[in-house]
Amino acid sequence: MSNGKIIDGKAFAEDLRGRVAVLAAQFEAHAGRKAGLAVVLVGEDPASQVYVRSKGKQTVACGMASFEHKLPEDTGEGALLDLVEKLNADPAVDGILVQLPLPPHIDEQKVIAAINPDKDVDGFHVISAGRLAVGQPGFVPCTPLGCLMLLKDRLGSLSGLDAVVIGRSNIVGKPMAQLLLAESCTVTVAHSRTRDLPAVVRRADIVVAAVGRAEMVKADWLKPGATVIDVGINRVPDTRPGAEPGKTRLVGDVDYAGAIQVAGAITPVPGGVGPMTIAVLLRNTLVAAHRNAGIALADDAI
Repeated sequence: MSNGKIIDGKAFAEDLRGRVAVLAAQFEAHAGRKAGLAVVLVGEDPASQVYVRSKGKQTVACGMASFEHKLPEDTGEGALLDLVEKLNADPAVDGILVQLPLPPHIDEQKVIAAINPDKDVDGFHVISAGRLAVGQPGFVPCTPLGCLMLLKDRLGSLSGLDAVVIGRSNIVGKPMAQLLLAESCTVTVAHSRTRDLPAVVRRADIVVAAVGRAEMVKADWLKPGATVIDVGINRVPDTRPGAEPGKTRLVGDVDYAGAIQVAGAITPVPGGVGPMTIAVLLRNTLVAAHRNAGIALADDAI
């Protein structure tokens, strides 16, 4: 098994953060202020807390300003919408991210819709989705954009390749398909209702698995030499020899041990797509800062 097959998202993300840091320093020198990211967390969800802490740390490490707003679980929808409006109007804030999931009494779609699309660094606003669909500049959700960066780094031009995206969520599946279309791939969006899913996947040069089902995609589903991007993060019991009883491990949506024997290249879980998400968020924030300040940024800079 050659390590050349493994797509190292951790190393790519580190490189991307390094480029963001250099450009963030240049932006600060030019604009007289730091690029700023505001993150809003409602409630005490442990995974969200870890994620927000990590975002804040990495924002500061890249030389950008981090504004964290931690609100109690019982915060009303109106109070949250008021905060979003304040952040929309704050010239120090270039990007706004409201950490999901929100408590059940708050309408997530209403909150996302309240964010200024020019500060929507998560790329979830319906205007951001529309801009992506018609090829206008806007923000793309961080995970699919990270996947595209890994694919282009590995393969160069994607033009003419056959791509299958398994999963049709607004956060990964649909934007991933739009990005691949824009790169002139032939794109199929497959999902739980797709007939003979293995046969559909088997014709693909590129497979992006984003269904949230542990190790669903098997080695015999893959065309030999295909490039596989595994977006899944699933916690399962660790049944490997020597594992402690009750211990769990993280696996993707692809059966990695089998797939790596067939694929031309594959992202591991963990260490593949995961590290890209925050790195791309920082990249989106820097792009937003340049646009908001009217400072040009070359398309290929980051």
